[in-house]
This record gives sequence, C-alpha cells and structure tokens, in this order.
Amino acid sequence: MKFALLILSTLLIFSMTKITDAQSPKEFAEVWDKNHISNKPASNNRHKDVQDYLEKLKTLGIKVEEVGKSYEEREIYQVEWGKGKTKVFMWSQMHGDEPTATPALMDMFAFLQTNLKKKKWVRELEKTLTIRAIPMLNPDGAEKFKRRNAQNIDINRDTVNLETPEGRLLLKLRNEWQPDIGFNLHNQQELTTVGNTTNQASISVLAVAANPETPLSEDQYRNRRICSLIVQALNQFIKGNIAKYDDGYTPNAFGDTFSDLGTATILIETGGLHGKDEMYLIKLNFIAFLTALQSLVDGSEKTADIKIYENLPENSGGRLHNYIFRNASVVRLVEAKKDFEEDESETDKTEPEKVYKTTIADVAINRRRRRAEITNPPIYVRRFGDLSNHKGLTEFNVKGYYIISTYGLIQNGRGGDFLFYKTTRKLDWSAENFTTKYKPDAVFSRGKWTKPLPK
Repeated sequence: MKFALLILSTLLIFSMTKITDAQSPKEFAEVWDKNHISNKPASNNRHKDVQDYLEKLKTLGIKVEEVGKSYEEREIYQVEWGKGKTKVFMWSQMHGDEPTATPALMDMFAFLQTNLKKKKWVRELEKTLTIRAIPMLNPDGAEKFKRRNAQNIDINRDTVNLETPEGRLLLKLRNEWQPDIGFNLHNQQELTTVGNTTNQASISVLAVAANPETPLSEDQYRNRRICSLIVQALNQFIKGNIAKYDDGYTPNAFGDTFSDLGTATILIETGGLHGKDEMYLIKLNFIAFLTALQSLVDGSEKTADIKIYENLPENSGGRLHNYIFRNASVVRLVEAKKDFEEDESETDKTEPEKVYKTTIADVAINRRRRRAEITNPPIYVRRFGDLSNHKGLTEFNVKGYYIISTYGLIQNGRGGDFLFYKTTRKLDWSAENFTTKYKPDAVFSRGKWTKPLPK
C-alpha cells in the first residue's frame, strides 16, 4: 500500500511539472541573455525611454494605458497582463534615482507575452493571475535622477499627507483594484552590505510585516515563502550577496500601508555588484520576478522552506567603500603656535605659526549615486584612520606617499581630486598656492589615476 501511495505521489508531482512546464532560474537567465527589450543601463533611462519600451509592449499585444500624471505633467502608465482572479500589483521607481526594476518589468512582460503559446506554465499563469504594474511612478525625479519628486517630497513617505499626485495615484489604484499581493521595487546604496560581512548586498528582500501589533496573515506567510524561493533562485548567481531589508514599521510608507490594507507586499531592493554592470542587475530582477510569479502557479510557493528567508542576514553598512588607500601618510593641522604673550596688545600679535603632523592611516573614498553615463562621478572622503576591518571594492597601497585633497588637507566629507607626494620630498604645507608650487607625483581624480603612481 505504501509503495502504491509513493508511486501515486510521484506521478502527481510529475504531472504537475509536466502541466506547468516550470523553468529554472538558470533557464530564465539564458532566456534573458538571448532576448530582452531593455537596451541600456537602467540609470540612463528617462521618461522617453520608458515610453519607447511601452510602445514595444503594445506591439506585442499587451495592455498599456495612461493612468495619471506627475507633478510636472509627465504621463504615468500602467501595464496589465493576465486574466486570473489573483491580483498582483507591482510598482517601480517611486524614487527617481532607483531605476533597476523598471526595465526588468518591461523584460518580464515581454517574456510572458512572447511565451504564452510556447510555455504551458505561462498559459497557466495567464489563467491564474492578473498582473498590473506601474513602471516609473516618479518620472520627474527620474528625469533629474534624484530621489524625490518635483515638489521635493519623498513619495514613499506620503501615504498620510498625500501631498504628491504620484502618491495619491498609487493609493487610488490600489484601493480601487484591491490587489492580493504587491511588489515594491527599489534600489539601495551600492555599498550596503550583508550582515557582519563586507559583501555587497546586491539584492535585499523583505516580506513586509506591517503593523507589529497585528499578527501575520496567511498572505504574509506566503510572501515569506516566496522570498525564500527568490533567495534560492538568486543564490545560483550571487550567493553571499543577498540580505534581508530592515523590517522597521513605517506607517507613512506605501509597503507598510498596503500590507496594513490587505495587499501583502514584498520589497525588493537592488544594490551593487562589483565587477558587473547594471544590465546584470536587471537580469537578476527579471529572474526574481519570474521565480515569484511561477511559484504561484506551479505549487512551489506552498512548500518552500520559510526559514531560508527568516535566516537571511540583515542589511548593514559603513565598512565597505568604493576605494581605500592603504598606509597613506595623512597630513593634519594640529595646532597654531603663538609668537606673543597673553598680555601683549593686539597690535603686537604676529601671524600664528601652523603646525602639521603626519599620521599613517587608511583613507576610504566613496562615490555618489549617478547615472552610468557619467563615467567620472564625484567622490569624497568617507573616513580615515585604522580601517583594518573595512574593505574597499578597489584598494591601493600608497605607503611612502602623502595624500591630500585639492581642497587642502584630508577631511571627512571633503571631495575633489586627490594628490600624492612622495614622503621623501621636502614640502611646506603652509605655503600659499601649495598645489601650484609643488607638483604632485600622482593624481587620483573621480575614480581614475589621471597621473599614475610611479612604479
């Protein structure tokens, strides 16, 4: 009898696999490599680029409609695909400088439509789900590549005051449609790290718990299982670079608000991955989206190990930097000696003599978020001192060299170019027009050696 039940169970599993024709994460990656409509780094996309992508979706037969306008009267669009009862609502780029998910959504819809007749699981998805997505909710911010909208308001903190047309629109669309599951799609800083490591958090996920005084619903447990599947899928590409986003309750944020209202929401935050370009991060989002959606029709969501998600290390930061200069001789102004006595008159006072001290230290340099097309982004001093427990994505040993900024001595937050002088040279740090009088031995400007260190 037990053997018969085992055979029946095996047949049922085989039958489900056969019916859904499920695809693996690696297959999704291969499909994306061969055919995707995204054609440039996500950060370089403007509103017009999104309109061009949407025209391509229209030619494939996908429903696209304008549903509102931004503060500066740019069109905001909604894409719809599927005919099922389960409603999935996805939105991206409510922060204008957080763009990765926007082209990934375009690739996802193009894949679903073009594989409708080829893949059984996609046909099952169409029958089971209706997916609506708002790509680029904040087109004004995207146009200027800044976080906030044209009113200088963070849309993701506008669920209470509802001062932004973009926030009002998003809430209206949710309330009218009452979706079952939401996907809130963002970018985090490229130097965000995984737990107590210095690994970049290339993707962070969160099954939003919402109000901590309210017990988790079955939909929220379902989202935790989906997050586990996303982690399992992406571990095949970026193992060690996946974290859990902070689950602090923010009642005026859309993810928390939607979960409170009954649309259990999954947050996906894309960070950075040293050595890979933005297109690779778009592909990771594409894999994550399709893994999540497929799990809702092939049954894998119901049996996923929730502990994979719950045991994820949380986001951290502060110990990873774009660049670290190791063993630098950092010059500091420590005091100004006086050539007069305390009781001398003001007219007898002479200019104080500046006293400098050299300290051997590591210097960490970070760069600011920017479009990919900007190849020389601004950089600034993040910190200096003993950084033995810190890591630079790129590190240089500058032992035997003084380091200064073109603005003067090294200070936290000070930017500009960085000049290097051999410590064997005799230099007067108090000299006027110092950088003109003393030509540097090497120059590091906006992430590049414009004058390399001597070999």
